[in-house]
Amino acid sequence: MKRLSRSAPLAMFVGLSALLAGLLVATPTQVQAQTLRWASSGDLLTLDPYAQNETLTNQLNGQIYEFLVARDKQLNLVPLLATEWKQTAPLKWVFKLRPGVKFQDGRPFVAEDVVFSLNRAKQASSQISTYANAMGEARAVDKLTVEFTLSRPNPIFLQHLNTLYIMSKSWAEENKATRTQDFTKNEEAYAAFHANGTGPFMLVSRAPDSKTVFKRNPNYWGQIEGNVQNVIYTPIKSDATRTAALVSGEIDFLLDPSPRDLERLSATPGVKVVSGQENRIIFIGMDQGRDELQGSNIKGRNPFKDVRVRRALYQAIDIETIKTKLMNGQSSPTGALTPSPLGAFNDPTIEARLPYDPAAAKKLLAEAGYPDGFEFTLDCPNNRYVNDERLCITLASQWAKVGVKTRVNAQPKALFFKKVELIDTNAYLFGWGGSITDAEVIFTTHLRNRGEQGMGEYNRGNFKDDTLDALVAASSKEADPVKREALIRQIFKREAEQVHYIPLHRQFIPWAARNTVSVVHRPDNWLEWRWINIAP
Repeated sequence: MKRLSRSAPLAMFVGLSALLAGLLVATPTQVQAQTLRWASSGDLLTLDPYAQNETLTNQLNGQIYEFLVARDKQLNLVPLLATEWKQTAPLKWVFKLRPGVKFQDGRPFVAEDVVFSLNRAKQASSQISTYANAMGEARAVDKLTVEFTLSRPNPIFLQHLNTLYIMSKSWAEENKATRTQDFTKNEEAYAAFHANGTGPFMLVSRAPDSKTVFKRNPNYWGQIEGNVQNVIYTPIKSDATRTAALVSGEIDFLLDPSPRDLERLSATPGVKVVSGQENRIIFIGMDQGRDELQGSNIKGRNPFKDVRVRRALYQAIDIETIKTKLMNGQSSPTGALTPSPLGAFNDPTIEARLPYDPAAAKKLLAEAGYPDGFEFTLDCPNNRYVNDERLCITLASQWAKVGVKTRVNAQPKALFFKKVELIDTNAYLFGWGGSITDAEVIFTTHLRNRGEQGMGEYNRGNFKDDTLDALVAASSKEADPVKREALIRQIFKREAEQVHYIPLHRQFIPWAARNTVSVVHRPDNWLEWRWINIAP
């Protein structure tokens, strides 16, 4: 029987010395050796594990809640709450559940919890409903056996299963938390501030935008390799302040050091930097649904509905300058809308970008009827992706050279995500990634026409492309690998022709830590706390 891994948030941050005082009753040695203090630019959005599908939020929730199957240190799928499974028919899977597991409040983990969790994750307010619906229906065969029946083939069923956090049915019922929090409506749901999973860490306290404190689950069923006993996470918006906190020793781990600070951090005694390309694509989405672009100087028309305009903005982007000057080399430009190059079969013809050509961009704008350009607002987070706000400002300056005036509206991610989810946007900077390298992870969510059961949920430009929609629908249920690859290649071709999105780059994820902290760096930007050791 394998002892697993499960993805989880990153090392912690006791924020600046004033925050540390009085937080934990422990000697200085105990705090140093057993408390992980870490920081990044933004806060987790909610403790409801289905309400927001955002990496930092998923990581922190992933220390409390667990999946049936998990990712190991190399991103391989391994057993977690399920000990074994078998595909008994083309549309049926049977899972044996791990005996003796209890939720953190002492309730036993049983098959009905899996059934409940899947049904809860399918709700309209769930941000993983697309994945949950692709898992079909679940039924409890007995207390420790669950059968999934799919409505259609799902080529990445097990990978989808690794997105379903398991909640306690009885706990949710007792606390009126059977419905997923509606994040866009600012719902104050019980599960958004309280948690009860089977994982290795428990929630101690939650102060949004200030700090969140965890402690090790003393009754955890599994194996914990590291020595971390307590975790303190504090969001610090300022790049300079986060860097200073790490250098001074006030925090132990920094998830998102600024690229411009990497050289300094690498040369700082007592600090180390580890880096690698993340499975995350950064791109621009555009409103292609409205007949008139909101707030623009162009009335009665929407420039983004014209593919020539979308292509013009693409060709006005000097991506190599962005890579070298803004990202300090910490990015990999791409033309393929997929988080991992594996999703594009490592094919350079798919990865190829449209050429940077301002003259061609001006010509396309003139042909589309906008010789003098137009105005629009670019919505952008300022605490989510590497250099997100500065990236938007850089794009605005490059588009200005072809006559397009861009107003950058940069906001904290909590506000940004709500705005974009409501389709209240001209254009927006977005990212997509995680542990799944298959292109399906972004195709169904972003390239489908918006519809029921989460189809096209993240098509926030609200475009309708029936040809593309049909290709994605076919690829998502094609069981034959050869036929499926052919469909996926057609999807990349169609998207490249229509430019519904403007791909930019796959960002790198440098982490920075004190030399005393030993972590496992994974390309899905997920730090497992159970694997962390802090030397005295």
